[in-house]
Amino acid sequence: MSVTPSAQYSLTIRVEIAHKPGMLGQVASAIGKAGGVIGAVDLVEVTDFVLLRDITVDAAGPDHWDEIIAAIEALDGARVVDKTDRTFLMHVGGKIEQHNKSPLKTRDDLSMAYTPGVARVCQAIADDPDKAFQYTIKRNTVAVVSDGTAVLGMGDIGPEAAMPVMEGKACLFKEFAGVDAFPICLDTKDPEEIIQAVKLIAPTFGGINLEDISAPRCFEIEDRLKAELNIPVFHDDQHGTAIVVLAALLNACKLTGRDLMDLKVLVTGLGAAGVAVTKILMEAGVRHVIGADSRGVVSTERADYLDGSMNAMKRWYAENSNPEKLTGTPADVIDGTDLFIGLSGARIFPPETLSRMNKDAMVFAMANPNPEVAPEEAAPYARIIATGRSDYPNQINNVLAFPGIFRGALDVRAPHITEDMKMAAARAIAKIIPDSELREDYIVPSVFNRDVAPAVADAVAETAKASGQAMAEQNTIGFAAIDAERMRA
Repeated sequence: MSVTPSAQYSLTIRVEIAHKPGMLGQVASAIGKAGGVIGAVDLVEVTDFVLLRDITVDAAGPDHWDEIIAAIEALDGARVVDKTDRTFLMHVGGKIEQHNKSPLKTRDDLSMAYTPGVARVCQAIADDPDKAFQYTIKRNTVAVVSDGTAVLGMGDIGPEAAMPVMEGKACLFKEFAGVDAFPICLDTKDPEEIIQAVKLIAPTFGGINLEDISAPRCFEIEDRLKAELNIPVFHDDQHGTAIVVLAALLNACKLTGRDLMDLKVLVTGLGAAGVAVTKILMEAGVRHVIGADSRGVVSTERADYLDGSMNAMKRWYAENSNPEKLTGTPADVIDGTDLFIGLSGARIFPPETLSRMNKDAMVFAMANPNPEVAPEEAAPYARIIATGRSDYPNQINNVLAFPGIFRGALDVRAPHITEDMKMAAARAIAKIIPDSELREDYIVPSVFNRDVAPAVADAVAETAKASGQAMAEQNTIGFAAIDAERMRA
């Protein structure tokens, strides 16, 4: 198989095996020869003549499943009874559910949680709406809002099909920062309707996480909501990616002895993430950036800029980058660059093109699932390589940023997530790795490093307080709840 087996294509195969010595070994060997990777092997039933076992196998895709099952069936004394796609099984009925915090076991419980006692709490909030943060879920709740127009690498697949991603986002919020998040998928692509819908539901939530909304509409939607709401609004596809890219770059520059101000950077893919990455790099001190979209290098000399057809965000990009007014394809302008950031698509130029970059080149090829250049092919030309994939070192993953950012903002009731807070988050992520542990294949921490979210939350909260953005004293209710849950487990 040309593709590595992965948990996303994991099967549980129920196999009836003849009850005689060596048969399980034969089955395992057949799976291995077919390229499958065995996980758990569980005994389901035993009789005098057969054993029924569930075997978990990672594969490379649906076609690979057929090969593995055929290999098992070819054995004398083995029969596949059933198979279950474990990824789909995880999604049955959705991935999140609601739990009550307080038990309702007596009349007294009911009279406090609901009528008549609840009326007193309602009146207190009516008299002082600010008390909603104290006496409702608002203090710890984020809406994950999407219209389903830019979902992962699939594009515009609609609100219903976007739900599994938004549910997954809610799982990550809860797991890593104790934030209760709810998926809200809207059946409209109209920016005005999206803005109005979010404004109407905002009283329920302490923050809004915009997700998978296509560019350039996402820029207007976020800017308007930030201006019109008094709770944090954060488009993770833009800023989550940008924050983690900056964190990775800070550590990469330490390893290569570079200064941000001296870097020459090439960015391909100028959608939501590409623009936000460029902005945060410039905010951090990078002065020389060249960007390219599907039509080539962006500049004030390009035809669509000159004729006025270039959208507003691309016009900003043209006016604030590419000082030499270079034109052509990314491959035409890569000479002498220090950092290549790919947020576009697979294999946009031959790997040997990277040889024209400066010594100790840094390559962040983040297109998913297939990066702009395969890490194995980039290795001869780049000292540091990062991707968006979990099966390679240096995964630039938004989960390093957004849980802690919202945790910190919610804890001090910051009404906005500012540029300074984003910069603080990036530095906090980078500092998780001590200088003594930095390596070419370890410039960003693991997504499972439990120190990341608290560090980011603290950095965001402290920055909010220092800038006057905090409306309340910092609390740690989220992480306390996580720790308590782990203790119970």
